[in-house]
Amino acid sequence: MHTVEKIGGTSMSRFDELLDNIFIGGREGDELYQRVFVVSAYSGMTNLLLEHKKTGEPGVYQRFADARNEGAWLDALDIVRERMLGKNAELFASDFELRAANQFINSRIDDARECMSSLQRLCAYGHFQLDEHLMKVREMLASLGEAHSAFNSVLALKHRGVNAKMVDLTGWHRDAPLPFEEMVRHSFEEVDLSRELVVATGYTHCSEGLMNTFDRGYSEITFAQIAAATGAREAIIHKEFHLSSADPNLVGADKVVTIGRTNYDVADQLSNLGMEAIHPRAAKTLRRAGIELRIKNAFEPDHAGTLISQDYKSERPCVEIIAGRKDVFGIEVFDQDMLGDIGYDIEISKLLKQLRLYVVNKDSDANSITYYASGSRKLINRAARLIEEKYPAAEVTVHNVAIVSAIGSDLKVKGILAKTVAALAGAGISIQAVHQSIRQVEMQCVVNEEDYDDAVAALHRALIEPENHGDVIAAA
Repeated sequence: MHTVEKIGGTSMSRFDELLDNIFIGGREGDELYQRVFVVSAYSGMTNLLLEHKKTGEPGVYQRFADARNEGAWLDALDIVRERMLGKNAELFASDFELRAANQFINSRIDDARECMSSLQRLCAYGHFQLDEHLMKVREMLASLGEAHSAFNSVLALKHRGVNAKMVDLTGWHRDAPLPFEEMVRHSFEEVDLSRELVVATGYTHCSEGLMNTFDRGYSEITFAQIAAATGAREAIIHKEFHLSSADPNLVGADKVVTIGRTNYDVADQLSNLGMEAIHPRAAKTLRRAGIELRIKNAFEPDHAGTLISQDYKSERPCVEIIAGRKDVFGIEVFDQDMLGDIGYDIEISKLLKQLRLYVVNKDSDANSITYYASGSRKLINRAARLIEEKYPAAEVTVHNVAIVSAIGSDLKVKGILAKTVAALAGAGISIQAVHQSIRQVEMQCVVNEEDYDDAVAALHRALIEPENHGDVIAAA
């Protein structure tokens, strides 16, 4: 009967709109229930608590990990407190709700501060090493953001007359952590979804340590596990945009179409390109539980969005989406001793994994292998040097490239390769490499980095837009 719905941090920062669009909308009485919401921290909070996701600017955690004195991270924690209390003041006009919200988050921050100060003092003794405890500190700090937004959501819903309940998965007052699946299952045992609207934290404290594996992707893992554990009818992710046929900033908002339907295979291809509709591990959990996923625009609640299921295939072969990524380097390794020796690929792949470089794709011929890897230029250059050290006879060249992909649940479109090449040539774009597997759900074109934007627009015009591929809209 119920749905499990995730709301990201950027959307949560427009909470008043969410109350009217999603949490309540036009619902009354029983219509308000049979829903579980999994919320992320408000936009920017996790950056302040940990480090900025894009720039790397240190937050509380990074300052604590690097600190030689308490002041370095205490000042950062005070900034977090100020920002969270400011968010409370923005949300609550009533003194009662504001006091409750402030008391809750002040208590959590005070607990974290005392814990970290004690740990820092303990690790001043040689028998205790701070490095051994940093991941637990990171998880504790991350949980503050989710607990803050979840508590506030429940408070606001109760103010509107909704019987809302917070399911706090942060384990703040637990004596010992439970295994992940057991923690989720146990936390929902006393919930009556027919009478309670549940708001759960996106972070789950567990014995495995979610951030050890997923770092900041933990909220979607929690979301998927809640859906599977409670037997949800449907899982829904509310984003600030629709899952569309391309980036509207590159091709024009009037040119893109909402995909409407696709499958988990397509979602995985998007994840590989860094454009996650959902984290691959979360998708795996939903897929195995037989739960369909819907991607919706949080601010267009009446739009059905895009439904992702396991077995869907478009009625006729077509391209559903043009996507890609720019943060890619081509590491080309040429060595005439390579022919017939698979050891090159095995050893180089191990090296790239050790450096935590993400390999989007690779290609090879008799004497060369090119890895299309995502990561910092510093790590890419280091990888090139290590490969040269291991294979002194090899020539290693690093190329600045981008990948542009045509993706669809059934891409067996006659002449698609010819159309693609013609479209890019017509736009004056040179193709550096092309990849298309027999499965035919994705075709990747490697282009020069500076040609990325134009390549996306050119392929969208040729393969998706109505004047060139009119059947696609109907199929999507």
